[in-house]
Amino acid sequence: MTGPRQLGWLGRIAALARKEAKQIRRDPSSAVIVLFLPLFLLFLFGYGISLDAASVRLGLVLEERGPEARGLAEAYLNAPDFDARLYSSRREAERALQANELRGFIVIPPDFSERLNARASWPAQIHVVTDGSQPNTAEIVANYSQGVLSVWSVQLARDRGFAAAPAISIEPRFWFNEDLRTRYNLVPGSIALVMTIIGTLLTALVVAREWERGTLEAVFATPVSAIELLASKLFPYFLLALATMAACVLAAIFLFGVPFRGSFLAILALTAAFLTPALGQGLLISSAAKNQFVASQLALFSGFLPAMLLSGFMFEIDSMPAPIRAITTLIPARYFVTGLQTVFLAGDVWEVLAPAILKMLALGAVLSFLAWRVTPKRIA
Repeated sequence: MTGPRQLGWLGRIAALARKEAKQIRRDPSSAVIVLFLPLFLLFLFGYGISLDAASVRLGLVLEERGPEARGLAEAYLNAPDFDARLYSSRREAERALQANELRGFIVIPPDFSERLNARASWPAQIHVVTDGSQPNTAEIVANYSQGVLSVWSVQLARDRGFAAAPAISIEPRFWFNEDLRTRYNLVPGSIALVMTIIGTLLTALVVAREWERGTLEAVFATPVSAIELLASKLFPYFLLALATMAACVLAAIFLFGVPFRGSFLAILALTAAFLTPALGQGLLISSAAKNQFVASQLALFSGFLPAMLLSGFMFEIDSMPAPIRAITTLIPARYFVTGLQTVFLAGDVWEVLAPAILKMLALGAVLSFLAWRVTPKRIA
């Protein structure tokens, strides 16, 4: 039998629960986190993340034009896992690989048909050159190439009435990361995540903290303009981020042994360009949220998670659906990750670095303008 004291205990719990439900209705940020965050993560993991390689950009170089070479090239052009295109020379394909236009290219050498038809003791051979800066994709390209070659050679044996498929070997070569060490790929990408935290997450709390403390009203009472206020907030964090970047680069080189084939000038240009949208995004969030908790959650959703999942750091962008690939073009970390991997592993390839810097600066100009528009000019 329920006593009066027990009813009073349950009643107090019910009253407090009703009060908390009303508080959630007044401040919907908790409900947004509970409802939006799981759906957002499920959307990213379900549609945007894949360990498979699809539509891998592959080049084909035919150094001979025999029917066998053309038949093998046709097999690669029609392979569903490759987005293959022909190049007139090995040098042209090498330039495309260095410019990040390809993930690899296949060379069919001049003696391919001769060796194939002679069925001599030495097998016919093709060369597969892949971009080792993406170790997972490089191995997939080599394996897919072997699979297409095996299917084509079996079909050729059937067409010619051979008892066994002709012997054809693949000579794989991995550029920029010959040993396919994943650390060489992950450390530069991790630097991009660190800089995202410094640039977006920390600056997202700057103005919001002053709103909560009530110190921003005193600033509005002065002749300081919104542009001057934003500049005063950006400059210290810009210098802090540059110092952090220097420490990360030195740690990558001397602590983790990542090869550094570029220049510090290229690193400085990339970092300065990336900090423009990162700091602008943080100040935009901070000015709009006016609350440190909400600002930190927005920075997590819009800054850190996209940088980790949709920048190409962990998952190949070419394997993502077209709508997700379109979204990645608006993520500054995508260009920063590509630029860092290029500087560390390939060198100062300005065909890759210059477009990345310009795109980051363009995104930074937009985000900084929005932050200026959102920042109040006076006390409301």
